[in-house]
This record gives sequence, C-alpha cells and structure tokens, in this order.
Amino acid sequence: MPSPFRHRPDLARLNAGAAGTAVANLGIEFTELGEDFLRATMPVDARTKQPYGLLHGGSSVLLAETLGSMAGNLCLDDQEKQQAVGLEINANHLRAVKEGLVTGTARAIHIGRNTQVWEIRVEDAQGRLVCVSRLTLAVVSHL
Repeated sequence: MPSPFRHRPDLARLNAGAAGTAVANLGIEFTELGEDFLRATMPVDARTKQPYGLLHGGSSVLLAETLGSMAGNLCLDDQEKQQAVGLEINANHLRAVKEGLVTGTARAIHIGRNTQVWEIRVEDAQGRLVCVSRLTLAVVSHL
C-alpha cells in the first residue's frame, strides 16, 4: 500500500506547530512519521493523570485525536483549502498506567475525499496496549 501522506514535514515543524495548545500543555511530542503511520509520546504525570493516580482516559483520547487529526491533515491534497476535523472518536481503555511515557501510533483505515478513518493504538513503555481508538474525520473547506 502506498503512503497516504501527501505532506511530510519534519518532526520539529510538527512539534513547533503545537506550541500554546493542549498538545503542548500535556507534553505530547511527535516522534516519528513513517510510511504509513504517525507516532507521538505523552508523559504520564500530573498533567495527564486522574485523581486516583492513573493515566486519565481523556488524556489517552486527546493523544489519539491529536495523532489522527494531524495524520489526516497530512493526507490532504490542498491544505490551504481543506481541513480534516474530528467527527467521531471512540476509545477502549485496556490497561492502567501509573508513570512513564505512553506512545500512540495512528494508521489510516480509510482515506476518502470527504471522510477518513484512523486507528490509534496507545501503548505503555513495555509495548503493552493501553488504549485503542478509532477516529473518524470529516474533510471540510478550511474553517
């Protein structure tokens, strides 16, 4: 399968674009843009934990939507006229994490003219599945 990405910015540019957003505030860092995936890490710390000391499910979902949305926008022919925005996301939280880093990887399931579907897998430092998410994006005229 050919790469779905039409744009391949360097990681420094992706990370710089997140400055001043929830992405930067939660410590999410893009780490790899492969042929068919985008990967990022997120710390499990006071910014991303729930009151019981575990990784907050909402933090995992924010990581998933960040990865899927960024990857989806890298697939657009004309980023000046179009934007891929979240339409629906679901997540299954499978394992608790108390500390360290989690790593999310987004891969396309479907890239269409009007919609995209992405699977995002979040794993702990030992490579164990923490959360699996599916994100549907709508491709719209630039907002």
